[in-house]
Amino acid sequence: MKALLIIADTQSIEEVNIEGRDDIVLLIGFGTIESDEVDTNGDQLFFDEECFIRGHSGRFQIDTMIPVSGKGVIVGTENDGSSLRDVAMDIDTLKSRIKYL
Repeated sequence: MKALLIIADTQSIEEVNIEGRDDIVLLIGFGTIESDEVDTNGDQLFFDEECFIRGHSGRFQIDTMIPVSGKGVIVGTENDGSSLRDVAMDIDTLKSRIKYL
């Protein structure tokens, strides 16, 4: 399924294909994954729950959400987050909503 990978260090966003939650863990690089809703369409931002403890240098913020350090993956969800689907947001929309810190 289609997802968006945010890399704070390079201030870049890439469209990626994932099979499931294990791929999200591989992309982020850590198993301590947390998520927050980024839109009313079910898109969720998945990130390393311990991102600030690990001391990543790059940070980003979507709208007024709490900033995230390191990498993040946005993917669509259904059934109260229990199922994953293609992300609804496109890269251009995300670029207009993201700020690198």
